[in-house]
Amino acid sequence: MQTATDCRRAHRDPLRPQFHFLAPANFLGDPNGAIFWNGAYHIFYQHNPDGAYDNPRRMHWGHASSKDLVHWEHLPIALAPEPNGPDRRGCYSGGAVDRHGIPTLVYYGNPDGICIASSFDGMRTWKRVPGNPVITHPTDQDAQWRCWDPFAWREQDMWYLICGGHVQGAGDTAFLFRSRDFMSWTYLHHLYDPGSETDCSVPDFFPLGGKHVLLFASHGRGAQYYIGDWNQKQEQFLPERHGRMTFTGSLDPKDILVSGTLFAPITLSDDSERRIMFGWVTEGRSEKAQRSSGWSGVHCLPRTLKLGANGMLSIDPVVEIQSLRATCQRFDKVSIPAGSIVPLPNVTAMCAEIEVRFESGAASELGISVCCSRDNTEHTDIIYSRTDKTIRIDPSASSNSPDAVARFVQCAPLDLPPEEDLTLRIFVDRSIVEVFANSQQCVTQRVYPADSETGGVALFAQTDDAVALSIDVWQLRSI
Repeated sequence: MQTATDCRRAHRDPLRPQFHFLAPANFLGDPNGAIFWNGAYHIFYQHNPDGAYDNPRRMHWGHASSKDLVHWEHLPIALAPEPNGPDRRGCYSGGAVDRHGIPTLVYYGNPDGICIASSFDGMRTWKRVPGNPVITHPTDQDAQWRCWDPFAWREQDMWYLICGGHVQGAGDTAFLFRSRDFMSWTYLHHLYDPGSETDCSVPDFFPLGGKHVLLFASHGRGAQYYIGDWNQKQEQFLPERHGRMTFTGSLDPKDILVSGTLFAPITLSDDSERRIMFGWVTEGRSEKAQRSSGWSGVHCLPRTLKLGANGMLSIDPVVEIQSLRATCQRFDKVSIPAGSIVPLPNVTAMCAEIEVRFESGAASELGISVCCSRDNTEHTDIIYSRTDKTIRIDPSASSNSPDAVARFVQCAPLDLPPEEDLTLRIFVDRSIVEVFANSQQCVTQRVYPADSETGGVALFAQTDDAVALSIDVWQLRSI
């Protein structure tokens, strides 16, 4: 189990983020069981307390709570594998529900099936129900359904539960179950017709803006979502639109842990009915480097999700993040000649928020470089193309370290009207960069600058002159 020595070693790493949520030490994975309870936000997460590496047979549920979505209190581990229990090989991902006034976790207990645990002491300790597993994993390889990564919700007097999955030879789907008492479950059918992704893992299903959203992750392309209609009478989800939150090309599933990209998105609804999303951003450095540093994995900033005017998700960081703003440097109307790079003077931004607004109709391709070393051999480029209607983050030159193995260019769609300015909110936190564009898109990537002098910021334009109407650089306080 992790010790005070483990925590001290992890906190000494100069690449460890300062205002993102992390485990105290060792391995952090999927966020699980996000729930708003008695005025506090609670998140659980996949956790190996023995070291900074993925060990499926030792997977626990870590637990933390917050009053403001910024500062987090680490609570005792919620779930640990029981040597002779249905989860003896690991407590895998799942969700949390309010079960008639009792906070209840539902998760996949490896190898036996879906398990339930409840808390009766203010979410400090958790007690498993005697009947676990409540859904037994089928032993027949030809069974119509499988069970992992459960998510449950209630409608009127009926409980529903979906398990992530796929259909052999087809693609992603989720398996739908129904219950009146949360203990005895009946399998119904696929939640939706199989899609074209490798699988639907860590699903999260919720209403938003008159539609329903299914958030999930595939082991081939990371975090994504469907938007459509939920027909309760037929107990069927009918997807109409498909969006992504991770924009690398197809990944070998074994590379997910070192992809440096967003995985496993989940949400909660708070007392102001905001839909708030959390997600795991995997490491992008070698496993040897992770083990040596004493920590692995980070969660993205909490994000507010809405249904946008274009029918896709609108994505913004929660407003509470602004409480971390400290000193600010302001630049107005910075001209960027075509083909040039314009450094911002006296700016160091390694734990910072950068907001830049580019004039509409400017260069066909322009952007901003962050984490720039003094000799510019290290830099991470954020590039907007009006021609291609994309926003991309390019970490190919982000680090001179051989331990930085994730160099995936992420390219996301961003179609702005000609008269609309491009506004980027960029969060740089040592080894993670998150870019929010016009509330329409977000790209996330891990970076690992090797140069201790890294932290410069520069603007650039390609074929045409451009103007940055305003640039604000806030230093952000550590949490």
